[in-house]
Amino acid sequence: MDFSFFKKTLFLFILTPVFLSAQYTDVINSNRPGRAISAYAVGKNVVQAEAGLFYEQQDNADLNSDSNIFGTDMALRYGFLFEELEINWEGTFMKQNINYPDFGIEGKLADFSRNRLGVKYLLYDPYKNPERNKPNLYSWRANNLFQWKNLIPAVSLYGGVNFVLGDNPFYPGEPTTSYRGAIATQSRLSPRFVLISNVAYDRIGTDFPEWRYALSLSYALRDPRWSIFFEGQGISGDRYSDIILRTGVARLLNPNFQVDLHMGSGFKNDPSRLFVVLGASYRLDFHKDSFKTIDPLSSNQNEKIKRNSNKKKSKKRRKKNKDDIDF
Repeated sequence: MDFSFFKKTLFLFILTPVFLSAQYTDVINSNRPGRAISAYAVGKNVVQAEAGLFYEQQDNADLNSDSNIFGTDMALRYGFLFEELEINWEGTFMKQNINYPDFGIEGKLADFSRNRLGVKYLLYDPYKNPERNKPNLYSWRANNLFQWKNLIPAVSLYGGVNFVLGDNPFYPGEPTTSYRGAIATQSRLSPRFVLISNVAYDRIGTDFPEWRYALSLSYALRDPRWSIFFEGQGISGDRYSDIILRTGVARLLNPNFQVDLHMGSGFKNDPSRLFVVLGASYRLDFHKDSFKTIDPLSSNQNEKIKRNSNKKKSKKRRKKNKDDIDF
């Protein structure tokens, strides 16, 4: 199957992850659609599930084979201890039906192609500065258009462990555990545009480590419940290398529930890839804002309140009012 026209068309849209804002948000903060992860955690005491069903068509020109793949992407995320910290599990289980027409051979593979437990920590959030969050009361342009300071991103670090359990046909001979390290950044370019980037070194400790890159751009439509995204992902390794493009749409149904649809394609012919994904994200929000106690004496340098001080002021006020001329 020739996917060249689709690939060229998709490439025209590429810039590229996911529409989010500050740390904890009043609406769900999902990494879907796409594969790039945001710099922000879900928020303390928030439990979040993200899942998708996908179909993929693969044709390998070198092996003269074609494959039909059905599977599911899953992620569980939990914010704990403090706002900047998140623990998460990501998994992809798929069933691949392979056909070699030259030899009349068919095969089936089924297992996890991704099974990873990780921790993400937000190192820097430019929006924690209250001065930056203040709107400009004199300029609509300053509040709604791009400014150079908007390029300053939030930055987080990620560390994870990959698990290969049993006789996994997708990773023959690999050790049970390998490791992944990543940096994620996120910039709010304008009220409608969010730019996310990821750089990851994956499968550390195996014979085939990989560099993975992702760049994603999200745009909120006039109805903010709808958003679209464009994403580019690069994979570089001795076992597999490719550039994958994705584009899709997300719809917020309520503050805790989001659905999405996206499709994508690879650029190589060994194998070529074309896929479509339908997904959803849902959260259980047990987050509670922490309140800081304000000392009412702090503005007076902890000066003690004198006994009957209010009474004295009231007497002085009455005396002053008595002496005022009533027009």
